[in-house]
Amino acid sequence: MMQKSLTILILALLTVSAAQGEVASKKKTKAVETEVDTLQLLVQAGDSCMEQFNTLEALKYYQQAFAMKDTAETRIKLADCYYKRANYRQTSNLLKIVPVKDLSHEAFRQLCYSYQKQSDNDSFIYWTSCLVANYPMDGEMVAGLTIALAKEDQAWKGIDYGKVYFEKDSTNILVNRALGDAYFMNRQFDEAAAMYERLLQQGDSTFNTLYSAGMCYTRIDSLNQAYKCMVPAFLLSGMQHAGCTYRLGAVCVDLGSYQEGLGYLDLAAKLMLPDTTTMKAITLSQGEGYYLTKQYDKAVEAWKKHLEYNPTSIATYYNIASACYYYLPDRQQAKSYLEQFLVLARKEENPNQQLKEMIEKAEDLLRTIGSTPSKNKLYRK
Repeated sequence: MMQKSLTILILALLTVSAAQGEVASKKKTKAVETEVDTLQLLVQAGDSCMEQFNTLEALKYYQQAFAMKDTAETRIKLADCYYKRANYRQTSNLLKIVPVKDLSHEAFRQLCYSYQKQSDNDSFIYWTSCLVANYPMDGEMVAGLTIALAKEDQAWKGIDYGKVYFEKDSTNILVNRALGDAYFMNRQFDEAAAMYERLLQQGDSTFNTLYSAGMCYTRIDSLNQAYKCMVPAFLLSGMQHAGCTYRLGAVCVDLGSYQEGLGYLDLAAKLMLPDTTTMKAITLSQGEGYYLTKQYDKAVEAWKKHLEYNPTSIATYYNIASACYYYLPDRQQAKSYLEQFLVLARKEENPNQQLKEMIEKAEDLLRTIGSTPSKNKLYRK
């Protein structure tokens, strides 16, 4: 009787335990389903925002989704959003961890370009070579890889990538341009010229192609061909590209068209002059810096240079005179610059109080040139 009661009790306990386990299992399943539903809703909300080009709101949803579950999908979604917001460091940090097999073609390209936009050429080369291995007919990436390698003094390797693609498709302008440039950088000028000629026949009459072709022809002494390419390149640049103008002038002179060549060379000289506004600021700051660090000779040279760009700077003449008189010393040079200062200063119709004092001191100092200088030093404006 007692044994029968014990058996009934065990069965009852098992029944309760099973029921409790079933409830727990259902709760766990429900929690998982809820998490999956929430994750999907966050991703869908982010996708909806991206369709509206609202990357700010999309970023918030994708970040929540990624925090909830780190998967290839959430990483790629979040990276795509960062990429479109020009946050290339975050993009590359996210995507470089994703297995290559899980990267979409677009994500793969974003990974490569993120490194390029960070000026990390080594990483760009590594990841682009991986991409090309998986997508060998992506001409844009092949072209980028070819040029990137050429910039790293591995033009021969870039040429190999370009040639593999060229054998399958010889009409891709991007790849052909890259090949032409890589041949040129590898000093294979005949091959480069042939590639540039192909580009011109394809109708690629951009400035870069024409200018590069012209430069290439000068290396193989095809000056007439160089001239034919340089002239339209010069015109396409709006006659403002100093290098092209100079090269065109040199080609004309070598061809015996001296007057035409001299005209281009004169223009090139003008185009190569530095920006006057910028040089004014640079030389003035240099003079100030040298003066304050007691490098008076260098200060004077910088201020003289400043006058070449700003010859009506009254204060600069005064500053040079002050440095020459008190610190170098060079009384004759001080006298010359004081006189030039006074010529300009006296032309001012409404001089302020400071300028009036400077004029008075300059006049007084000129009278003392050749004798013991006054103890009251000039002050710089």
